[in-house]
Amino acid sequence: MPAVDPIAALLAPTDTFVHRHIGPRPDDIAAMLQTLGLSSLDALVEEAVPGSIRLAGGLDLGEGVVADREPGEAETLVRFRRLMQQNKVLRSLIGMGYYAAHTPGVILRNILENPGWYTQYTPYQAEISQGRLEALINFQTMVSDLTGLPLSNASLLDEGTAAAEAMAMCLHVAGGKKRAFVVADDCHPQTIAVVKTRAEAIGVAVRVAAPADMDFGTSDVCGVLLQVPDTYGRIGDPSALIARARAAGALAVVATDLLALTLLRPPGEMGADIAVGSAQRFGVPLGYGGPHAAFLACREEHKRLLPGRVIGVSRDARGKRAYRMAMQTREQHIRRDKATSNICTAQVLLAIMAGMYAVYHGPQGLQRIGARVHALTAALAAGLRKLGHDPGDAPFFDTLTVALQGVNADAVHARALAKGYNLRPIDAGRVGVALDERSTVEEVAALLEVFAGGPTSLDVTELARGAELGFGEQTRTSEFLTHPVFHSYHCEHDLLRYIHKLESRDLSLTSSMISLGSCTMKLNATSEMIPLSWPELADLHPFVPRDQAAGYTAMFAALERSLSAITGFAAVSLQPNAGSQGEYAGLLVIRAYHQSRGQGHRDVCLIPTSAHGTNPASAVLAGFKVVAVACDERGNVEVGDLRKKAAQHADKLAALMITYPSTHGVFEAQIREICGVIHEHGGQVYLDGANMNAQVGLCRPGDYGADVCHLNLHKTFCIPHGGGGPGMGPIAVAAHLAPFLPGHPVVKCGGDQAIGPVSAAPWGSASILSISFMYILMMGAAGLTRATKVAILNANYMAKRLEGHYPVLYRGERGRVAHEFILDLRPLKASAGIEAEDFAKRLMDYGFHAPTMSFPVAGTLMIEPTESEPRAELDRFCDAMIAIREEVRKVEQGQWPRDNNPLKHAPHTADVVTATEWARPYPREVAAFPAPWVAAGKFWPHVARIDNAFGDRNLVCTCPPMDAYAD
Repeated sequence: MPAVDPIAALLAPTDTFVHRHIGPRPDDIAAMLQTLGLSSLDALVEEAVPGSIRLAGGLDLGEGVVADREPGEAETLVRFRRLMQQNKVLRSLIGMGYYAAHTPGVILRNILENPGWYTQYTPYQAEISQGRLEALINFQTMVSDLTGLPLSNASLLDEGTAAAEAMAMCLHVAGGKKRAFVVADDCHPQTIAVVKTRAEAIGVAVRVAAPADMDFGTSDVCGVLLQVPDTYGRIGDPSALIARARAAGALAVVATDLLALTLLRPPGEMGADIAVGSAQRFGVPLGYGGPHAAFLACREEHKRLLPGRVIGVSRDARGKRAYRMAMQTREQHIRRDKATSNICTAQVLLAIMAGMYAVYHGPQGLQRIGARVHALTAALAAGLRKLGHDPGDAPFFDTLTVALQGVNADAVHARALAKGYNLRPIDAGRVGVALDERSTVEEVAALLEVFAGGPTSLDVTELARGAELGFGEQTRTSEFLTHPVFHSYHCEHDLLRYIHKLESRDLSLTSSMISLGSCTMKLNATSEMIPLSWPELADLHPFVPRDQAAGYTAMFAALERSLSAITGFAAVSLQPNAGSQGEYAGLLVIRAYHQSRGQGHRDVCLIPTSAHGTNPASAVLAGFKVVAVACDERGNVEVGDLRKKAAQHADKLAALMITYPSTHGVFEAQIREICGVIHEHGGQVYLDGANMNAQVGLCRPGDYGADVCHLNLHKTFCIPHGGGGPGMGPIAVAAHLAPFLPGHPVVKCGGDQAIGPVSAAPWGSASILSISFMYILMMGAAGLTRATKVAILNANYMAKRLEGHYPVLYRGERGRVAHEFILDLRPLKASAGIEAEDFAKRLMDYGFHAPTMSFPVAGTLMIEPTESEPRAELDRFCDAMIAIREEVRKVEQGQWPRDNNPLKHAPHTADVVTATEWARPYPREVAAFPAPWVAAGKFWPHVARIDNAFGDRNLVCTCPPMDAYAD
């Protein structure tokens, strides 16, 4: 090793990041290694990671990442801001589903910028997720009320994918027999393209037509997609067209705008079956395309096909109202290859923001915003007519398509740019203008000067006074947001307290470790999060001219280089805006590759039985037939069965989907052989990157035989889980697959033989890519590698501490686990009647979120500590698990009854513990304060154990009436 220069070390930054990100201190690491009987982290890696795949020479991130020394957090922020200041932040009046909005400061500071909200996990453990679940009920109620449809999900990824999900619903309502879908040509172009991508893979014919020309007489149409207002801003009355479609046995889907619906007749009153759209303009930044919460609402009869998550109302063990994920649709992908959607996430954080925006403004406030935007647009239209231009005769809300007189579009765009505005390019004689919540009288005056070619004498207020406002028969007459929650928090103090009240009902990383296997709940550092609120990131429309997004472009290029270096692949697409979308995109790329070689008949995808449920669901969505491959008693892929299945389907073999390290938390030594078997039979290897946190800097999928992998940036690369979303799932591919990376109809991207887009925006949820970029910048190659080693150390240390109390189900060939491990609780069901769910609920009393429960093996817990948890927290969790095992022993020994003990009654709420009567065979202190550390900072679950069956029998997915709050 080179000698250390003491002066250089003295002058180095003092706020370096790696030692802040990695939890255990050096002396802790030494003690943990001693517990394992090892001398170094490298010795552990040698035992855990097969030598045949380990990376020789170390990780090289290449250009764009500081390599000569570890940078400080402050200087990295300065450097990154300098890069992002290459973006030009103009006022973008492009529309097309994206609009600037005001994020109320109380929501910005207390939700978007608050780790108590953005570090929560998906609400699988509903008892400690009541705050965000109530916030999501508010969102669903908002969507349902505004669309006029009774049932809404808890958000989808973006408007384009929501429309694609609606198309799939139409197909399955028709039993898969009607395989044509009609799309209006005045829908947003990115929506049409995303729907086409989805349809082509599953054999649905998309017919794009003008609404006036639509024909439903062929009897093969399962649904129709209309847009109101349309992409050009026009508001028509689709009621007759919807009636014709429904009479022909097709479902009607209407893409719409929530702010417009404060003034317009809702889709449900027009006869629509499904409504989709984006909630972005309800207080969520543009973010160069995301993340934004889409919505999908439908009629009651289609609830079982509703994609994504649905939050419902149930009750707890004492009859108190409680919220939880409702119906089987709470995870539709658990149906695996029978699923109609692979969506296993939502845009929870953004849906919460949008719902709180509606709570803060209330129906009158939202109508006031909508009416103001409409009045400014009407004033602009009146002024344009006076200038000789034609904004059209159709009713409009906020968007005009202007037919120019005496000037061409290029000249108008040039004038607009000179004044700091982006308008929508349409053609040589027309431009689009979309106003929004940030528009002002002064802005309209400036726009009139743009169209006039100079100053005008037009008075905007007078133009508005003389303009024709309203929408005739399309005006909304029905009430919306009548529930008291939308009438109770209109001053900032009230909303602040409401937000804090809900936050206090949720356990997040601000409280304790969340050791969910396969979910990688690691540090989401403040310095990674700060840039999200910068205007340079937040205020760019996704369709601005590329020269205005030079900072984003540079970040994308550097991030792609880093991810390529980390994975060993040639190219990366950042477009998929969820892990499930990454799976889908990667499989579509494989499909396109086979088709390009004249082998489009290859349609069999082999998937191990241990795989995540999204794997088979994604394979079906990509047009493949799923064939299961067995696993052996050690949790590895059964290579003999793989060889048999690969040979059996050799002529049609398209791909293998495999997770590495395995879903069982083990590095399979035969991974190279597994990949070789697939290639030998003409297939491609898709690697699920969910467990990449065990690989970064140690081994690379591209080196040991994979052809494509997706990366969960919300896992390995520090984007927060946000209570169940947002996420990002970029794909990395080998050189032969790079030409097929997804493109986009509005902004050029992807390969030269690109598949269609899988997200509405060209780089998906672009703004949150900055989090992963900052993480890589601050960690550097050495820091990333050390993080991986410590993640493996933490898991093996915990496994060692717990192995005398619980069986560790799977280990590698040399007795080590990877970055996660599985505890087998199944023997306790026989000995004490205690199940995994009882452990999950009892851990809440100890102040912890449960590990992953009953996946991939029923009756187990899968634990992943990550590298960010300090040794003291690891020990605290181990102490809790050991203490719970002793509680189980008391049941086994007959000291506590099988049906009346702390585990069966957990979690214990404050009202239970403080009740006058206590008729349980264990003390109140054991119930509520089972360990010394609990009293120092007790997290009280808001509700007792929830009755899921009751919630499914009595489905309520909107805010219950206020008299229900009497409890």
